[in-house]
Amino acid sequence: MERLNFSSSSNFSRIIYGMWRLANDANTSTKHISNKVNLCLDQGITTFDQAAVYGLYTAEALFGSVLKKTPSLRHKIEIVSKCGIVNPSDRYSSATFSHYDTSREHIFDSVDASLKNMSTDYLDLLLIHRQDPYMDHLETGKALDDLVLSGKVKEVGVSNFKPWDFRLLQSGMKSPLITNQIEMSLAATDAFTNGDLAFHQEEKTTVMAWSPLGGGKLMSNNGLLGKALAKIAANQNVDMAAVAVAWILAHPAKICPVMGTNNLDRIAKISDAMKVKMDRETWFELYTASFNDGVLPWRLP
Repeated sequence: MERLNFSSSSNFSRIIYGMWRLANDANTSTKHISNKVNLCLDQGITTFDQAAVYGLYTAEALFGSVLKKTPSLRHKIEIVSKCGIVNPSDRYSSATFSHYDTSREHIFDSVDASLKNMSTDYLDLLLIHRQDPYMDHLETGKALDDLVLSGKVKEVGVSNFKPWDFRLLQSGMKSPLITNQIEMSLAATDAFTNGDLAFHQEEKTTVMAWSPLGGGKLMSNNGLLGKALAKIAANQNVDMAAVAVAWILAHPAKICPVMGTNNLDRIAKISDAMKVKMDRETWFELYTASFNDGVLPWRLP
C-alpha cells in the first residue's frame, strides 16, 4: 500500500478506511469490528477515519472497544476524527435543533470525548467536519493551534470546506491545515472543475475523497458509466468498485479515497484498486460516461 506524507510529520495510508457506517452494521461486536480492522491492516491500510457524530455519537466508542482490548494496535494505526456537528441526541440532550458549533469550548469538549471513547490520548488528525457560517475563525483557529500544542491532536484539517473557507480559517492559525476531506467520485465530479481540487493542488494540500463510490450508486449504474466500469473491470479481473476507486487514485493530485463498506469480503478487496491500470484515455472514458448523455459539455460536434 502506498503511503503519503501530508506534512513533514504526518504519514497516512493512501487508501483510508472510513467508519461512518460502523454503527449501522447488523453486527457491532468488538470481534467483528476487529476483523474489519485486521483486514485493512493486512492490505497496508493503517489510517482510520472517524467523526464524533458518526452513529449518532456511538461509532467512536465501538472502535474504541477494539483499541481497549488490543492496546498495542494504537501504535500501528493513524486515527482521523472530526468535530463540529451538534444533533439532538443523548450526548446533546439540551439541543433542540441540529447545528454546527466551532467554538473553542465545543471543539475541546468534543476532542476530549473522542479520546475517551477511542481509548487513546491523541488523535493523529482532527478535522472541522463542516464549514460553519457562524464560525469565528480566530477563535476556532486558536483552539486548533492550542490542541496541537497540547499534544491531544498531532495535525489539523477540515472537511467540506470551500477554498475561501479554508483560507479564512488558515488566516487565523499558526498550525497548517494539512487536508480537506470533500466528496469526490464518478458520481460527484464537480470538485475536478469548480476550483475545489485546483485550489488544493496549488496549495500543495492533500485531499481526501469521501464517498468515492457515490454511496454505492456507482455499483448499480445501468447506464453508460456502469457499462464502462464493468468492461474495464472484466478486462483487468477486478470488480467495478476497484475501477471506480482507481479512477480517483490515478489523478495527479494524489487524492486519498475514504472507503466505508461494512462488508468483510469488500473490505478484503479494497486494495485491488491499487492494481488497476488507469491511463489518461481510460480516465476520460469514465469521466465522459459519468455525464448523462456521455458527452463532455465542451466537446466539439
